[in-house]
Amino acid sequence: MKQSGGYKTKQKEQILQYLTSHEGQHVTAQELSRHLEEEGTPVGTATIYRCLDQLVSEGVLRKYTFDSRTCACYEYLPHSHECKRHFHLKCLQCGKLYHVTCEHLSGLEDHILEHHGFQIDQSKTVLYGICAECREKE
Repeated sequence: MKQSGGYKTKQKEQILQYLTSHEGQHVTAQELSRHLEEEGTPVGTATIYRCLDQLVSEGVLRKYTFDSRTCACYEYLPHSHECKRHFHLKCLQCGKLYHVTCEHLSGLEDHILEHHGFQIDQSKTVLYGICAECREKE
């Protein structure tokens, strides 16, 4: 487990433990709060956000914000450099965020750099649409 710097508290350790056990998933502050409450160790919302912000600044977490209607979500980064090597797809119906490594999308990135002089930061790219699971429900 990647250790974060800074002041360690029991609350921070509980938050970090939850996040590491959900590696590869996108967790909201509300989900984290609900889990801690269910475990009998409730933590105040302000404390959760303060801790999450600290872990983001330490490089332990990545924060994803999408629009004004959706809560930010956080991802534990055991190998933070890997998130810079793929694109993100966000389902507008269920809200899931997918990490996609795709040769075709990398070709688009190369085209934009070569023909438009603009270098894309893959860690911040989000393409919006409807996932296969939600399309099947329609």
